Amino acid sequence: MPLPESVAFALASHLERYPVTRITLPWKTLDGPPVTASLIFTGSMGLSLDRNRFNHRVWRPALRAAGVESGRENDMHALRHFYASVLLDAGESIKALSEYLGHHDPGFTLRTYTHLMPSSGTRTRAAVDRVFADEEPTAPGHGPGGRSGP
Repeated sequence: MPLPESVAFALASHLERYPVTRITLPWKTLDGPPVTASLIFTGSMGLSLDRNRFNHRVWRPALRAAGVESGRENDMHALRHFYASVLLDAGESIKALSEYLGHHDPGFTLRTYTHLMPSSGTRTRAAVDRVFADEEPTAPGHGPGGRSGP
C-alpha cells in the first residue's frame, strides 16, 4: 500500500531505534520449509508479535489508561476500519482500497465498508457547479439565457 512521507519518516525513526530482526520459522505448517522474514515490529523478547498477547498486554491497558472502553468496536481490527474510512473519505476507489486491504474481491470490500463511504450529495452538487461555473448567474428556475426549464 502506498505510504505518505510522514509514515516513511516515522518508520525510519523506528528502525533507527529498533533495527530489523531476522527470524527463520517453518512456513504454513510446523514441518513446512523454513522461511526467513525481516520483522519490523517485535515483542519484548525480539520475536514476532502475537496479536492476542499484544491486545492483552498493550492495547487494552492503553485503552483503559485513555478512558476508552475496550470491546470489539475498539479492538486492533478497528484500526483497519479506521484506515479504510480515511481512504474512502479522501475519495480513494473501492478497487484500490480492496487491493490495499488484501481483499480478492472489490465487491466484498464494498459490502464491508459501504457504510463508511461519505455522502455523495456534496460531491454531486460540486460537480454540477463546476460545469456551470463559467455561466452567468440566472434567476432561480431559469436556465441560461433567461429561458425556463432545462
